[in-house]
Amino acid sequence: MRVFLRLLRYAAYLGVAGILIGAAALGTAYWLIAPRLPSVDVLKDVRLQVPLRVESADGKLIAMFGETKRTPVRIEEVPLQLRNAFLAAEDADFYKHSGIDPSGILRAVWLTATTGRKQVAGGSTITQQVARMFFLSPEVSYTRKLSEIFLAFRIESALSKDDILALYLNKSFFGHRSYGIAAAAEFYYGKKLDQLTLAECAMLASIPKFPSTGNPLSRPERAKERRGYVLGRMLDDHYIDQAQYSAAMAEPDTAQAHEPPVEVDAPYFAELVRLEVMERLGNNALTDGYRVRTTLDATLQEAANNALRNGLLLYDQRHGFRGAEGHADLAVDATPAQWNQALAPYRPLAGLVPALVTASGKDSATLYLADGQSILLELPALQWARRYLDDDHRGPAPKAASDVLKAGDVVRVTRDDKGTWTLSQLPNAEAALVALRPDDGAVVSLIGGFSFARSKFNRATQSARQPGSGFKPFIYSAAFDRGFTPASVLNDAPVSFPDPSRPDGVWTPKNDDDTFQGPIRLRDALAKSVNLISVRLLDAISVRYAHEYMSRFGFSPAQIPQSLSMALGSAAVAPLAMARGYAVFANGGYLIDPYIVSEITDRDGKVVYHADPAVVCHSCTDHPPLPPASATPGPLGIGIANATDAADATHSAGRTIDARNAYLVSSLLRDVIRRGTGAAAMSLKRNDLAGKTGTTNDHRDAWFTGFNSTIVASCWVGFDDFSTLGRGEFGAKAALPIWIDFMRTALKDVPEQPFDMPPGIARVRIDPANGLLAGADDPNAILEVMKTEDAERLATQPPPGQDSTRQHEAYDVF
Repeated sequence: MRVFLRLLRYAAYLGVAGILIGAAALGTAYWLIAPRLPSVDVLKDVRLQVPLRVESADGKLIAMFGETKRTPVRIEEVPLQLRNAFLAAEDADFYKHSGIDPSGILRAVWLTATTGRKQVAGGSTITQQVARMFFLSPEVSYTRKLSEIFLAFRIESALSKDDILALYLNKSFFGHRSYGIAAAAEFYYGKKLDQLTLAECAMLASIPKFPSTGNPLSRPERAKERRGYVLGRMLDDHYIDQAQYSAAMAEPDTAQAHEPPVEVDAPYFAELVRLEVMERLGNNALTDGYRVRTTLDATLQEAANNALRNGLLLYDQRHGFRGAEGHADLAVDATPAQWNQALAPYRPLAGLVPALVTASGKDSATLYLADGQSILLELPALQWARRYLDDDHRGPAPKAASDVLKAGDVVRVTRDDKGTWTLSQLPNAEAALVALRPDDGAVVSLIGGFSFARSKFNRATQSARQPGSGFKPFIYSAAFDRGFTPASVLNDAPVSFPDPSRPDGVWTPKNDDDTFQGPIRLRDALAKSVNLISVRLLDAISVRYAHEYMSRFGFSPAQIPQSLSMALGSAAVAPLAMARGYAVFANGGYLIDPYIVSEITDRDGKVVYHADPAVVCHSCTDHPPLPPASATPGPLGIGIANATDAADATHSAGRTIDARNAYLVSSLLRDVIRRGTGAAAMSLKRNDLAGKTGTTNDHRDAWFTGFNSTIVASCWVGFDDFSTLGRGEFGAKAALPIWIDFMRTALKDVPEQPFDMPPGIARVRIDPANGLLAGADDPNAILEVMKTEDAERLATQPPPGQDSTRQHEAYDVF
C-alpha cells in the first residue's frame, strides 16, 4: 500500500512538473512569438475585396469587374439555419469556447504523433480559421499553429462571437472565384441567403473544407457526400430533427453556375467606365466595392445593339454567303456526342448560334445545335445565300439546299422577329454607333463593334476614320461665319489645284457621280452632297481659317489636314468626335464634353464622385468663351477644349459658334433629310430631324450623323483593314438604316422639337437662279433664311444683269 501511495505521489509530482514545464514552454513561446503577431484591431473595420459594379442610368447591371465575386453581409442577414450548418460542419462549440478547442487540439496532436502526418483533421476553431485567413500563411508548422492559437485569444477578446462568425462567412473561399457566403449562394444556386433550402445550406457549409475539389460543380458526388456529413452533424447537434434530415438528404442538388445577371449588353461602354474609374480612384477601384452609376440608357443601348447588328447582317447578306465557318468529317452514323464535340470550339456571338449541318438535300437541310435541338432550314430561307465572289459580285441563286450547305458544315443561325431560325454568318465588316445628349454631353448609348468577344477594339472612340461628306457641315459653318449664306450660288464645274504630292502635280477633285450641275445654291449643294462646291467654298474662305475654325467643334489640329482635301472629309475622327461636333448644331452653338460616369459611391453608399458637366444654358447671358481645342485626348479619347475648366466653373457650356450660324447649318441639314441623301430618314415621319451622310473614296467608310434637339447619334460602317465596302455602299445605304432603326426607338413617344429661330435671322424671298433678293412680283421667288446683316447686304447689291461681270466672276471663283 505504501508503495502504491509513493508511486501516486511521484506521479503527482511528475504531473505538476509537466504542467509547470508546459506552462513555461507555452509562456516562452508566447514571449517569443507575441511581439511578432499583428494587431487584431484591424478586424474591427475589415475592408473585404468587393468587385466594381457598373450600372446604367436606371440602375441596371452593365458589368462587374474584379478577380473575386463577393457581396459582404451582416450576420443578421444570414439565416439561423445557414449559420447552424456552418457551426455543425466546423465548430459546434463556437459560442462556448474562448477561441480554441483544447480537446480538438489534443486530438490533432495525438494524430500527428501517432500517424507522422503534418496535416490532420480537427484542431482549428472558426476563430482560429479567421486568424489564419487574415493574418497567417498556409505554411504547416508548429510555430504557425501557436501563432494561430495566440491570435485566436486576441480575436476573442477584441470582437464578439457574431462579428467573428460574420468575418468567417464573408472571407471564406467557396471555389469558382466566389468569396463569402452571399456570393456562393448566388453563384451555385442563383439565390439570396433567405431563399436557400436546408440541403443547400448544408452543401454551402461543406464547401470551404475543399473549395476547389469538393464543390458541387467540380466533384458533385464528393460534394453530396460531404453535404450528408454536414446534415448528420446538424442532426447530432439538435439543429434539425429526423424529418428535416431525411427530407434534406433526399433532395437532389441543383447547383449550377450562375454568373451575375448582366441586364444591359454594353461591354465596350463598360470597359470605358472601368478605365475612367481606375484613373480617378486608382487600381484598388476594382476591389473596394465601388458602385458606378453611368449615363447609359438601357433601352437605347438595346436599340443600338439591335440596329447595328441587324444593319451589318443585312450588309453581309447583300454581298453573299462566304461559306461554312468550319467543317467536321463525320461518319453517317455519328452520334449527338460526336456532334457536340464538333461544335465545342464554337461559341454564340451577338445572337448568332453555331450549328452543325447533319443532313442536306434539295429542299432543306437539318442542323444540330449545341443545346440538343435540331432545326430545319428550307430552300426559301437560303435564297439570300448566293456565293460571295468579290465585293461587287455574287454567284447564282441556289437551286438546292445542298448547293449552300453540306453535311459536316459548321455555320451560324439566328432567330428572326417571328422566332424562325434562319441562316446567317459572322460579318467581316464592322460598325460603331454612339449617341449623346446635346445639352450636357451625357453618352446614352455606345457600341464599338459587332461583338466585344470577337474584338475589343472600340471603334466608337478609338478609331480614326475619314468622315467623307459628313464633315461638310463644319466647312459650311465656317463659310457662314465669313459672309456666305444658304442662298449663295457657287459653280459646280471642273476645277484643278496644284498639288506637288501628286505625280502630275495637280489635284482634280470630282463629284461622286462624275457629273456637274453648274451654278447651285449652298442649300441644294449640301442636300445633294456636291463635292466640288465644298472644295470651292473652302478655297474661298482659306484652308488656314477653316483649319483653325474646326477647333470650335472639339477637333484637335492633329485630326484635320491643312489642305483642300479637308472639304471632302479627309480628317481622322471617331464617331464620338463626330457626335460631339454635330451637337454644336443641335444645341444652338455650344461645345459640350461627352461624359459617361454620373456618380460613384463606395461600399457604404457614400458618394465619392458626382459628375458636374457643363450644361447648355440658353437663358444665361454670359458664357465662357472657348479657345482652340487641345491636342491632348480626354478620357474618351477625343480632344477636349482648353476652356472646359472655365465652363465647369460656371456650370454653363461655352458658346463656340453664333446661334444663328448653328441654326442655318441645322436648316440645311434638315433639307438633307427632307429631300437629299438622307431622305430615307423621313420614314420616321418626323420634321425635326437633321443629319448628313458620308462616304469616302472607294467606299471604304460609310457614315450618317444626325440629330434633333434632344439627341445626337453618329454611325460608322467599314472594314478594319480599310477594304472597300463595295460599289454602291454609300452612307445612305450602309449606315443610315442603322441610324434610322436606332432613332425609331430613341424618339418613340418623344414629341417633335422644332428648332427655334434665334434673333437676328431674316426670312427673305430670293431668286433661286442667282441667290439674290427677288422682286416683290417675281413668281419664281422662294423663301430663304440668313443672318439679318447678310440680307441687308444683299439688298444693296445691284439687280442681276446690271453687273454681269461680277456675277460671272463669282460663279468662276466659287
